[in-house]
Amino acid sequence: MVERKRWSEAFSDWFNEVIETAGILDKRYPVKGMNVWLPYGLKIMRNIEKFIREEMERTGHQEVLFPALIPETEFRKEAEHIAGFEGEVFWVTHAGLDPLDVRLILRPTSETAMYSMFSLWIRSHADLPFKVYQIVNVYRYETKHTRPLIRVREISHFFEAHTAHRDFEDAERQIREDLEIFDRLMRKLAIAYIISKRPEWDKFPGAFYSLGAEVVMPDGRTLQIGTMHNYKQNFARAYNILYETETGDHEYVHQTTFGMSERLLAAVIAIHGDDRGMVLPPTIAPIQVVIVPIPKKDAEVDVYAYAREIAEELKVAGIRVHVDERDIRPGRKFYDWELKGVPLRIEVGPRDVEGKTVVIARRDTLTKETVKRARVVDRVRELFDEIMENLHARAREWLESHIKRVETLEEAKEAFEDRRGVVEIPWCGEEECGLRMEEVLDAKMLGTPYPEEEALRLEGKRCPVCGGEAKFVARFARTY
Repeated sequence: MVERKRWSEAFSDWFNEVIETAGILDKRYPVKGMNVWLPYGLKIMRNIEKFIREEMERTGHQEVLFPALIPETEFRKEAEHIAGFEGEVFWVTHAGLDPLDVRLILRPTSETAMYSMFSLWIRSHADLPFKVYQIVNVYRYETKHTRPLIRVREISHFFEAHTAHRDFEDAERQIREDLEIFDRLMRKLAIAYIISKRPEWDKFPGAFYSLGAEVVMPDGRTLQIGTMHNYKQNFARAYNILYETETGDHEYVHQTTFGMSERLLAAVIAIHGDDRGMVLPPTIAPIQVVIVPIPKKDAEVDVYAYAREIAEELKVAGIRVHVDERDIRPGRKFYDWELKGVPLRIEVGPRDVEGKTVVIARRDTLTKETVKRARVVDRVRELFDEIMENLHARAREWLESHIKRVETLEEAKEAFEDRRGVVEIPWCGEEECGLRMEEVLDAKMLGTPYPEEEALRLEGKRCPVCGGEAKFVARFARTY
């Protein structure tokens, strides 16, 4: 059985150690909350971004790239947005020794950067729907305890899609498409998640409503890994984004956004990992198969040549493979590649050369099997599918085992103590009661299950604060 004790019981230490020793990030950069991406970690993140770009192209989004600096004049056009972000922005006040006439901010997100340009680009109903995206660095002056990939001051892989539509119904269609895109991406990462509609007091600044996607981490806290927002016409009115209708009238567009970041990688590392290190899905692993030759003195066969031949066959089949020919003991090589989460390890010794076989070890289950040389490529592909199915099933089981539905605050407290994770409880929908539950439980309301039909199992249920009729299921969790 794969050991996951330290992974869950000492998660914070485990996570920081893996980030460093597996070659994901170097945390020693001399600005707090800003980290250096190392080659292996960057390759994993680029593979995730490849799937994001494929989904964007599939759904008709065009990639753009906006400047990182936003004039204060544009930032202040949307009052509600400012209220949400003003305390987090980095200000640029001087050019050399000279004060700037108009102060600039390093983008915390791009609504205020993009929408003045949208007003120039969108003119007619024929321009709609308008769908663009970018993957950029964003900066937020995070005052809480920073944590690599999870809570940083420079988000260096920030994906944001921005769309404009002729009416609310088409914007809602876009939100449904975003949810489909997100689900397809999570399948590639073998991640199980929940979607919640944020309460009014916690929605994105300027949004009509916000959706958040969460995973349950090994320590029982939840991590937000994706968001979708319907803005209605709030930003369009602030930035004068109008289009001419078929009848010659002018209407404000309806807008949506969809965002993700390197928290996706944090979720992959955290949810699939074990006490030996990372366990990467084959879909995003920089090295999908590592071949370890195990020579023996006085053997008449060349295990290195045999390993290279197998590697070439795998490469021709489109599989990312590496032959480890370092002059160190095989056990050390096994340790290194298990730490880095390589999905499959192929071991070849003199007997394998003579018998035209290989030994294949799975990273997710730590099991081994002997395979005939002629079947190596086919078996590797089969094992990739089996690994993905196992990782997703394990992630789904973990998530579902950490969601508990209760009816009283006392039961909710007990659930947090015993199981951690997510607690679902009836709620009348009043903000006062929601905030009171947050206070009593020392937890954050994630929102209500989305789609909303999932929350309609409330007949006869009462809000545990006011005793009124429950209209929603409210989700609570301790969050990152």
